[in-house]
Amino acid sequence: MITLAMVGGAHIHVPGFINTLNNRKDVRVKCVWDHDAARAKAQAEALKCATAELPQIWNDPEIAGVIICSETQRHQPLVLAAAKAKKHMFVEKPLGMSGPDAKAMAEVITNAGVKFQTGYFRRGDPAFRFVRQQIAEGAFGKITRIRGSNCHSGALGGWFDTEWRWMTDLSQSGAGAFGDLGTHLLDIMIWLLGDVQSATGAMDNGTARYNGCEEVGEGLMRFANGAIGTLAASWDDLEDSQPFLLSGTEGCATVIKGQFYFRSNKVQGADGKEPWTKLPAPIASGLDSFLDALAGKSEAQLVTVQEAAYRNAVMDAIYQGASKKTWVNVVK
Repeated sequence: MITLAMVGGAHIHVPGFINTLNNRKDVRVKCVWDHDAARAKAQAEALKCATAELPQIWNDPEIAGVIICSETQRHQPLVLAAAKAKKHMFVEKPLGMSGPDAKAMAEVITNAGVKFQTGYFRRGDPAFRFVRQQIAEGAFGKITRIRGSNCHSGALGGWFDTEWRWMTDLSQSGAGAFGDLGTHLLDIMIWLLGDVQSATGAMDNGTARYNGCEEVGEGLMRFANGAIGTLAASWDDLEDSQPFLLSGTEGCATVIKGQFYFRSNKVQGADGKEPWTKLPAPIASGLDSFLDALAGKSEAQLVTVQEAAYRNAVMDAIYQGASKKTWVNVVK
């Protein structure tokens, strides 16, 4: 049995994480901390555990790891303390408020030698696993374009009006809709194609339900391999009907309304006319893969802390490009 602590429970994903933790038979949460005592108490009750102060958590040898889901501005001190205490850590995305502080945290976590995971959960999707495999096998030829889209109706539905309002305050979150949602597909795009050379973007307040916070945005990237990438993210969309497209000189792949289509001149039967269903099985990702890794499952898939910090750096470039209306080189 692996013993964990919840350190900060501000993120909108926390209710889902509590369900995951309660349904696992190989882990237990010993205690919860949050700077908001009422929130800590409520989450401790949901997890059937106690609340605790931070020094108790850092100094408790029984606690092997922590789940950090605080406001993003609070990540850095919590991460540094967890690393000093040699606690394995899951840190909700984005890792840092900016590329530089994410890079600083990555160095400390690496030096601590602890297991790390962040809140990217799309790498386990069968379609993305299949596309990655087919890229490796050359089924797309020279890849020219990639597009990711991650949009929902959060602003339209007022999802962030109350307890998650901090996610619309850039001084606490570091990013609005584009950074919140776009980072998931940004992870996939970089996972598939590699480093980004330069980037820019455009952001807008959309419905203006959340003043001072972008509710919709588009990023434009030039990958080091020459491919052009576009990334959409929004809290102002009724649906996200085409969340993914990859195109090359020998093939293409797209997801349309939940159906995956694949065409390749190099793969028999891949004519793109009907949904392609010969996909690998889904695998654990996100929090589940972190828990699997702590449980010693060799197949557990983790996002490295260097990868998490790099996504922060690319996001920085897109935001800076949008602000300055220019292209910005990505610094690794």
